[in-house]
Amino acid sequence: MSLKSPLSYIRTISFRLTLWYTLILIASVVLLFSTTYFLLYTSLKSHDKEAITSLTEELATVYQTGGLSLVEKSLRIGKKFSQNSGFLVRIADEKNRTLLLKLPYQWTELNIRALESIAPSQGKRFSRLPRQEKPGLIFKSVKLPDGNWLQVGKTTREQDVTLDHFREVLGMVTVPLLVIALIGGAFLSYRALMPIRHLIHTVREISVDLSKMGTRVPNPRTNDELEELVTLFNDMLQKIEDLIAAIKNSLDQVAHDLKTPMTRLRGTAELALSSTDSIEQCKAALADCIEESERILKLIDTVLDITEAETGAMALELQHIDIANVIQQILEMYTYVAETKFIKLDSSVQSELWVSADITRIGQVLANIVDNAIKYTPEGGTVSVQAAKSDGEIVITVSDTGIGIPPEELPKIWERLYRGHGSRGQKGLGLGLTLVRAIVNLHQGRIELHSRHGQGSTFTIYLPYRPPSNRNLVPADTGAEPNISKL
Repeated sequence: MSLKSPLSYIRTISFRLTLWYTLILIASVVLLFSTTYFLLYTSLKSHDKEAITSLTEELATVYQTGGLSLVEKSLRIGKKFSQNSGFLVRIADEKNRTLLLKLPYQWTELNIRALESIAPSQGKRFSRLPRQEKPGLIFKSVKLPDGNWLQVGKTTREQDVTLDHFREVLGMVTVPLLVIALIGGAFLSYRALMPIRHLIHTVREISVDLSKMGTRVPNPRTNDELEELVTLFNDMLQKIEDLIAAIKNSLDQVAHDLKTPMTRLRGTAELALSSTDSIEQCKAALADCIEESERILKLIDTVLDITEAETGAMALELQHIDIANVIQQILEMYTYVAETKFIKLDSSVQSELWVSADITRIGQVLANIVDNAIKYTPEGGTVSVQAAKSDGEIVITVSDTGIGIPPEELPKIWERLYRGHGSRGQKGLGLGLTLVRAIVNLHQGRIELHSRHGQGSTFTIYLPYRPPSNRNLVPADTGAEPNISKL
């Protein structure tokens, strides 16, 4: 455990973020202090050289005016008033033998005799005294008019002390910065990855116990990519939860509603087996079994379609279509049915009613509503279909003069497997309007129902108007009828 935990932590994103943050901070600090150190060193060095150059020019002028004695007198006066006390001044002859030497008492550790072994150089502006330890000596040599040499130098003691102090400060600051970088990096990575940990915790809870599907990842409210990820993940969980709930409800409803047809199917089969009558009666019983099994299969398929549509899992083959053509095809299909019941089928449909829809599914919706209107309209009645564009929507209205729906049944008409009092004598599963509303909603539309008992009903479908580009146009007459399921 003690070995596994550190190794596991090293492989985490938090550790890598902390490490990168610390390394970047350290690199930045090193770069900052290195640059500052270099600028400080350059500034101190430049200051010393300027001071040496200034004193050299001054003493050279004095030498030209009064010779060696005047230089010596000037140095004594300068020493008395603490001027030029931090400089080495040496005048040597042409053979580099010392004629005058002014040396501060603090410089006793310097090997001044080494100056006599170094030939003065006019071309090289500044020279250094060879040294093994600090401090060093930087000096400048100037040839005087009489052939002698003037050398002015300054130790690097002040420079070395300042730089040493700077390095000490750097050392004292670097360690706390390293600690702060580690702690700050760990804290920031912990805070930044908290939504990820919440997400992992939620997934683990759900994977262990599916009853916790309602668990959601807390929203970090950081207004960044992690918040977007959490929002999308929660939305996905909600869709999965809705899908599971819909499937569960569908299975419960199917299981409940399959009891009656399955019982009827079994009873018919048992009656046929126990019957001693003719073979024709057995065939009739088998035909009833087949019809009942088809009804069961249709019930299952329809419930699954409704579940897919309501949860958004139904695959739609969307294309830009002129829904006026689809309506005309539906009306042509039901013309004969209306004539046999002596029902007048009117239509008022505008052209260029473009929508983005699945032609099969939207045809299924229209066919179901027209079929219901004809089915529940008595002989001599009227069914009217109208379609037009209004306020950016396609409005399709199907009205009838049929039996209508009682007010108490209107709220229940969209429920699965609900069959109103007036529809119980008609064939059907009670799933048609549920599927119709689910498909319309899936097309980003809506459907409304207005009905008065004994006076008829009006279904109004609203679909978004979607004018297509030329390349997305579906021919005005597809030559194919939509796949319609009578529910």
